[in-house]
Parts: sequence; structure tokens; C-alpha cells
Amino acid sequence: MFKAARLVGVILGLVGSWILATHALAGPPYLTDDPEPVDYRHWEVYFASLTTQLPSGYTGTSPHVEVNYGAAPNLQLHTIVPYAFSAAQGTSAFGLGDIELGAKYRFVREGRSMPMVGTFPLLEVPAGNAARGLGTGHLHAYLPIWLQKSWGPWQTYGGGGYWINPGLGNRDYWFSGCLIQRDLSPHLTLGNEIYYTSSPMTSEPRNLNFNFGGQYNFDDGHHLLFSAGRSILGATGLTTYAAYQWTFGPREKQGKGT
Repeated sequence: MFKAARLVGVILGLVGSWILATHALAGPPYLTDDPEPVDYRHWEVYFASLTTQLPSGYTGTSPHVEVNYGAAPNLQLHTIVPYAFSAAQGTSAFGLGDIELGAKYRFVREGRSMPMVGTFPLLEVPAGNAARGLGTGHLHAYLPIWLQKSWGPWQTYGGGGYWINPGLGNRDYWFSGCLIQRDLSPHLTLGNEIYYTSSPMTSEPRNLNFNFGGQYNFDDGHHLLFSAGRSILGATGLTTYAAYQWTFGPREKQGKGT
């Protein structure tokens, strides 16, 4: 198991941001997302916590609730409602953070030689108190394209897009990421990602970060997700994520004789 985990890290290191808690978490437990929507009429519910160390202190969610629903074949609806916190320069604040809304649409299914392709536009709605560091005070939008390919127990996905990032001192920026992961057993998957953002603020440089993480499946409906990482280039310190995921939906009808 440990040899396989090291191999994942080496491979991604060879092919290889600035993250605000009020911006998208993307594909738990990673920042890079995938194009695969939740199955039709199925649900994913996450109870999660994200913490990021910045030069000025810490920011994150404790917790946030994420809900994904398969509203139609190839279409997933998405929302995140965070209880945010900010601790900087001897002061701290807790309360509702900015709310995330999105819709993931898969327009190419994966084939033998064709990767899966989809998009997952997001809106960050300014629900948090910006004066207390719990939100940005502006509506943000993200327009990405994601691709995915699997072979045996291995899977890789990645892509990126453009953040519309209004606000004093802010600038629009690009995010791109790549991830590779491996199923080590029916219960455990480990992965590694590297992701890049161009400068999101006039006072901040571009950023290159990595994450190591995984998922443990207790059964078909209950899962533990985790990741941790930090900047390779840039000012972001340790970023950690942990979540309990509950998945459920209608049972498939069984044919006669099954």
C-alpha cells in the first residue's frame, strides 16, 4: 500500500494557489474537479471542514454542508452552505460564509480512447460578512472545463477555467489542476494533485500547490474523505480538509430471476 502511495506522488510530481475558504472547494477532497455528475435521482451530502493557513492567520469552515443532486441524466445541481471562521492579527470571527451554487453537466461520456468531458460553472453568492472576514462582499463566478480518464484501478482527471473575481485589489484569474489516484482496495483510494492559479490580487503572486488525500468507504453509503497540502510556490501554508460523505438514492429495480 505504501509503495503504491509513493508511486502516486512520484507520478504526479513529474507531471506537475491561492485558496480562499470563501471560494470553491471543487471535487472533495481536492481542489481539482472531475466531469462526472452524481447519478440521476441520487444524492451526495457532505459534512466537512476546511482550514487554510495564510500569512495573516487562518481561515476556513467549521463546518460546511455540501449537497449534490442528480437532477437529470448527465446533470448535477450543487450547493455549499458554510459556517465560516477567520482568525487574523489577534481577532477572530465566526458566522455564515459565502454560499456556493453550481451545476455540473457532462457532455462527453468516457470511451475506450475518449476521456469524459464536462463543465461545472459556479457562483459564489456574497452571504458572509465581508467586514468580519467571512465573505468577499461580491458575486464571483467560475467557468471551467474538466476531463477524466480511467484504466484499471487508476484514474486521472483535471482541467481548469477562469474565475471572475471582482473587488478592490482583486483581479480575474485562471485555475488549473491535475490529479491521479488509485484504488488500493474496495475500501481505500489514495491520490495526489497539483494545482496552479495565476495572481488573484494585484498584491499577490501566482501560486502552485499540492495536495495528498484519499477516501475510505465504510460501505456503499458512508465515506470518509481527507486531504492535506501546501504551497510549492506562493504564500499559502498548510491546507487541510476532512469530511463525512453520505450517498443515497433509489434502488435499481431488479429483473425477474435476479
